[in-house]
Amino acid sequence: QVQLAESGGGLVQTGDSLRLSCEASGHSFSSDAMGWFRQGPGKEREFVSLRWSRGTTSYADSVKGRFTISRDNAKNTQYLQMNSLKPEDTGVYYCVAGPGATDWRSLVRPRFWAYWGQGTQVTVSS
Repeated sequence: QVQLAESGGGLVQTGDSLRLSCEASGHSFSSDAMGWFRQGPGKEREFVSLRWSRGTTSYADSVKGRFTISRDNAKNTQYLQMNSLKPEDTGVYYCVAGPGATDWRSLVRPRFWAYWGQGTQVTVSS
């Protein structure tokens, strides 16, 4: 059974940093893309970042230059380093795996991911 377990969320102030972790179990995703989505209060779930297995990364415009996605295949864990956090970054952050497509235009859509973590809350106060 595939499970994704996020951790690292919390309450921070504007300009602070957080590092989210997502530990996968039940399957090795070293050959697959993995990513992150988030859902803010009253908003739809939105794409944040993804990393293809060979290391190519993609980011939403709203986080580009501030967030960095990475992975440790030996630990079957991916990370999201979030710097210069803003109040608009507030939301539940979800780790995703099991891509149902290979192209970016599909993978920015939630429905193309098979596995989701339970989410971790990030709250950025102004």
